[in-house]
This record gives sequence, C-alpha cells and structure tokens, in this order.
Amino acid sequence: MKTKLLLFLCRILCGTAQVLHEDLSISGCSDYDGEFVYTLDGEELVYADFKKEIIVDAQPPFVGHISYPAGAYDSAKVQQQQCRQNLRFLRKMFRNQQNSIPPSNVVVYNRDEVDLGEQNTLICHVSGFYPAPVNVSWTRNGEKVSGRINVPLPNSDGTFTQISRLPFVPQLGDIYSCSVEHPALPEVQTKIWDVEKSQPGVGPAVLCGLSVVVGLLGMATGTYFFIKGKKLQVIGGS
Repeated sequence: MKTKLLLFLCRILCGTAQVLHEDLSISGCSDYDGEFVYTLDGEELVYADFKKEIIVDAQPPFVGHISYPAGAYDSAKVQQQQCRQNLRFLRKMFRNQQNSIPPSNVVVYNRDEVDLGEQNTLICHVSGFYPAPVNVSWTRNGEKVSGRINVPLPNSDGTFTQISRLPFVPQLGDIYSCSVEHPALPEVQTKIWDVEKSQPGVGPAVLCGLSVVVGLLGMATGTYFFIKGKKLQVIGGS
C-alpha cells in the first residue's frame, strides 16, 4: 500500500483548571490534500471542504449548533499553505520514525437509531495506530461506495484515531463493510455492518427484574419484623 506523509497541527482553544470540555482546532495536510476541522470533546463540529471551498456544519440536527466566524474558510486555506511549507521542511526529520503500530480497534456503528428508509450515517472508528494516516474504504452489498474521512486525531499515548463517515439510507438486508489499510497491518482489516430490524431494548426487562428483587426483599423484611413483633408480644404477655 502506498503511504503519504501527513503533517497536522492542533491546539486547545480553551480550557480551565477543571476541564469540562476540550475544544480542538486541527489543520492537517499532505502533498495532495488537506483538512481543517474544529472538534468539541472529540466530535466534529465544522470542517473545511477544500474541493467545494466552503465550511461544512457537521453537527447532528438534534443538538444546538455552534456558530463559526466569518472568514473561517479563508483562514483554513491560509493554514493549508503554511502546513505544506512546514511539511517540506520537516520531511527529512521523519525519515527515521519509530516502529509502525497497527490499529488496536476498528468499530463500525450507526450514528442515529436505525429507521428503514430514513437518512442516517455509518461511522468507522479506527484507533491506536502509528504513523498516520490509515486508508479507509466502504462497500454496500459488495459495491464500492464513497465516504468521508477526517484528519487523524492524536491520542495521549502517541498513536492516532481516525474516523470515516458514510451517509446512507438503511434498507432491510443491506450489508455494509468498512476496510482499513495501514503499513503495520499484514492484510486489510474489514468490519461488517448489516441492516436488521431494531431489537427491543433491555430497559423494561431490567426494571422488571429489579422490581421483583425489591419486592422479595420487602416481603422478607416484613416477615422478619412481623415474627419479631409476635415474639415481643408473647414475652410481654408472660
């Protein structure tokens, strides 16, 4: 597999002594493409689409959207130019990299609850690899489909996490696959996700089980105090 050197810059935009949320602005580039993304607690909020030359709002429809300043795309474009300049300068420094580490975890899941015929998004979450990036490809019923992959996010242990998203409309019986390639993997790693009817939740069964247990404990406690009370009456009467 052909790989490419990718340079990324990230900075914490705001934080406090007691951190409740972590905001990151990440700008990454290679020789042929680049990415700018703004995240909150590891989730994408907005990103730059350099082909369409726009800023894209990636927030799901059920949350309150965070606005971004005017001129955000122009700022992202300038950062891309600076990134490529730094990439040429730093290329020699990364020739002697540490040993490659394969992805430790690849998971495919749906962003929203699955409703047949309703727009949704599949997410392929790849983590624990070094160096970046990974190559992610999607199929639907064996046919290749195009998804979008974000810039690699650094982990605290020096490895990376990368997320690919595939918009889709679930139809019963459809089978999707996410395939991951990385220099440290001996072969392509593939995860399968298929469309099934929604399974009933476990919440009611758990609550019912807890109610039975609490009921039995209540009966046992009541029986204990009833017997103890009878004994006290006998002792008092004697």
